[in-house]
Amino acid sequence: MPTALVTGATAGIGLAFARALAARGTDLVLVARDVERLEAVAAQLRAARGVAVEVLPADLADRAQTQRVADRAGSRDAPVDVLVSNAGFGPALRFLAADVADEERALDVMVRAVLVVTRAAAGAMVERGRGTVITVSSVAGFAPLGTYAAAKAWATTFTESLAGELRGTGVTATALCPGYVRTEFHERAGIAVGRRRGPAWLDADAVVATALRDADRGVVVSVPSALYRAAVTAMRLVPRRVLQRVAAGRGSRRAAAAGR
Repeated sequence: MPTALVTGATAGIGLAFARALAARGTDLVLVARDVERLEAVAAQLRAARGVAVEVLPADLADRAQTQRVADRAGSRDAPVDVLVSNAGFGPALRFLAADVADEERALDVMVRAVLVVTRAAAGAMVERGRGTVITVSSVAGFAPLGTYAAAKAWATTFTESLAGELRGTGVTATALCPGYVRTEFHERAGIAVGRRRGPAWLDADAVVATALRDADRGVVVSVPSALYRAAVTAMRLVPRRVLQRVAAGRGSRRAAAAGR
């Protein structure tokens, strides 16, 4: 039976991945900081799907804990067949108003941990000649929208590069780039989003279903929904200076609304 390791597995897109993979009969290694929530999710999935679920509490901003996750992802004795790097968060403030320590933590979680854990998992997968790497990025990564967008731009480019390097090995890499998704993400980031209705808001389970279908087909950049695919195409075609002006205006409005 295959095994998947999912980071940020207790809420939002990560939890949706855990549920979807368990429904496929995939055993799980769930990674998150909150031990109580990890155990609760693990118990639910064991009962509902009859799969084996291992919990691995870890803060991916901590290098020693990240290495523990990497060691598990790269295990030869208990192989991981699917890696889903989902853990992440968005700093609530604009860069010059934010604490540098918070920005460093975000980079550790969304960039460094992805790099370290992916290196371990993909190396072991290549040795076996099979495996799937899915990195949760964002449509935001196609626009100059602050350090969160910059981290997601790295994640997408990293995954595209990795996919090329893996060609012919039996291992695939897919970057999932959703837009707005109804999860806890925005509340945790302190971002007001209103009632979260309309075509711009996506369902986490639907997003994950698209990602898994695309990963099965070897799609490198998975963008759920026609709306966001059109937005990504536009952002790739519009001159960068235009995107910079739009982003600057958006940032100014957010700062004014926040009283900063």
